[in-house]
Amino acid sequence: MDKINKYQTGVILLAVIAGLLLGHIVLVADYSAKFIIPLLMMMLFGLFLSINISELKSSFLNVKFSLSNIIFNFVWTPIFAYGLGYLFLSNELPIWIGFVMLMVTPCTDWYLVFTGTAKGNVPLSTSILPVNLVLQVLLLPVYLMIFFGKSGNVEVSSLVESILLVLVVPFMCALIAKKSIGKNSKIGVNLIAFFEKSQLLFLALAVVAMFASEGKDLMDNPDVIYKLLIPVLIFFVVTFFISQLVSRVLNFSYADGVSLTLTTMARNSPISLAIAVTAFAYEPLLALSLIIGPLIELPILVLTSQILLKTKK
Repeated sequence: MDKINKYQTGVILLAVIAGLLLGHIVLVADYSAKFIIPLLMMMLFGLFLSINISELKSSFLNVKFSLSNIIFNFVWTPIFAYGLGYLFLSNELPIWIGFVMLMVTPCTDWYLVFTGTAKGNVPLSTSILPVNLVLQVLLLPVYLMIFFGKSGNVEVSSLVESILLVLVVPFMCALIAKKSIGKNSKIGVNLIAFFEKSQLLFLALAVVAMFASEGKDLMDNPDVIYKLLIPVLIFFVVTFFISQLVSRVLNFSYADGVSLTLTTMARNSPISLAIAVTAFAYEPLLALSLIIGPLIELPILVLTSQILLKTKK
């Protein structure tokens, strides 16, 4: 993981500010939305390019960790997130959907930085990454249809179209690039290195474009931040304590326990955001909630890594 990802919170915050400022320029506000999807697709192409799907098998070698991680992320978390949304966001359906989309997609990048900071088992955390990526892509539409299919806000055709556009296309392009160039060739190595370093850049530019195009909606609805704050905080606090409890019950080492905690706390806003801006283009508050969520999440992950280090001592 490139060192620049350690400054992800600050970079995204600067992107938000830049987007809000540029949004006051009429020409920028009118055309910035056209850049959101291409930028997110480039970021996801780089993500898929750097992941070795063949490592799916290795992530199941530690059966206890793999099963506990999958059950936590894909059974407990969706139910818990939906319940929190029902309690705090039921009167704000777009924000509720955005909150659930954020919480049901485990992180596939920056959690490794925090795992390393907290002296966790980085190889183990890395091995589960392909599993989490594949399962969240497959299950996100399922969760949305189960939880919100009758709300009228979720259409199967829109979900399928958005997944094909922003996930399947970058994934297939990454596979073709690997096959045609060869990941171990000099060009392949340089290409992967470039996109690993550029993922945060593409995400930041997408955030700039999002806030430039939707900044007016955010300025008109500043309470979105306050509405999300309580359920997001509750989610992370409860997830922290439950993951620590599960680690103790399963007799995980400190390093493995850190890996479980951070792979179940960190969320994957880019993938959910990419789907949101295509499938829910008519719901700007939904996409905004997916951008605001990480601004709350990242400081919490920094604090969590420090707390975990203190528990080790």
